[in-house]
Amino acid sequence: MKPVVHGCMLRTVLWVAIAAVLGIGTATRPGQAATPEEVIAGAARKVVKLYGAGGGRGLEAYQTGILISAEGQIVTVMSTVLDSDEIDCVLDDGRRFPATLLGMDPRRELAVLTIAGEDLPFFALNESDRVAVGTRIFALSNLFGVAVGDERVSAQHGIVSAMVPLEARRGAYEAPYQGAVYVLDCTTNNPGSPGGALIDWRGRCIGVLGKELRSNDSGIWLNYALPADEAWRGVQAIRAGETQPEIRVSPAKAFDPILLGFVLVPDLLDKTPPFIESILPGSAAAAAHLQPDDLLIAVGGKSVASRFAVQRALGVLAEGDPVRLALVRNGTIVDVDLGPRPGETQK
Repeated sequence: MKPVVHGCMLRTVLWVAIAAVLGIGTATRPGQAATPEEVIAGAARKVVKLYGAGGGRGLEAYQTGILISAEGQIVTVMSTVLDSDEIDCVLDDGRRFPATLLGMDPRRELAVLTIAGEDLPFFALNESDRVAVGTRIFALSNLFGVAVGDERVSAQHGIVSAMVPLEARRGAYEAPYQGAVYVLDCTTNNPGSPGGALIDWRGRCIGVLGKELRSNDSGIWLNYALPADEAWRGVQAIRAGETQPEIRVSPAKAFDPILLGFVLVPDLLDKTPPFIESILPGSAAAAAHLQPDDLLIAVGGKSVASRFAVQRALGVLAEGDPVRLALVRNGTIVDVDLGPRPGETQK
């Protein structure tokens, strides 16, 4: 008769195996290290699940955040999830709080939220030093949204495989932050993971998991985290009201694309990619066969990554200049000529 291994026994065996790899003791007697399971459980109490707006075209309505004060301040990443009047925050113990957006740091793509918490466990980001390449880590996040109540967030094990400047993009959108990030060897580039906690084997938060980005050099999707000290500088700037939104185009220089017959999707955040939402019948855009869901990537040979960039690029053109666009449609780049740019008349 074969021995039966129950679920709890199997989990214990798995954690003992991980502990052997990490060189961490499995006992918790005085003077001995905590087990990986205990480290994860303690850190997970400081990680929250966030639910908000999401968006069209497969943009998820959930992500992860990190408690950074006993009073309920949370750091997470800027995304369409936060573009909502009601952001739902779920703690590790299942308690739910409405979250309010305190501010954003567009350069680091961070946001700080607040909930009406009291005596909450939190990570002290200002107490974490940068770690060396090869450091063993755990990545804690609500990847794929599998934890909806008091279920613990998911944990992945890996190492810091490199520390390099971030040079990446998402579609036509270039990442504004160009500082150093931790590159990880575990797959954190999943829906729901952005804003999660990167911790070391002692449970210290050493970074904030980043967004879905592709390397400019290799084209590979990156698994990366913003170092804790850099995230802390962003938090301090937000708290002090020192962050500035993305520089927007002056109305005097911007050109409304509706005069060419197409409407872009509204800006959910400053970095919403310039997708076409609709086409006006009988317009130049209709004659050139532009379509809803086309993604503009260049105007007049200049790359554009946002609604404001499109308006600015069109505004640079003089009346009568040819309006040539490059766009992505069904994975293919298409060049379009809309003819001469009209004057800046009222709609």
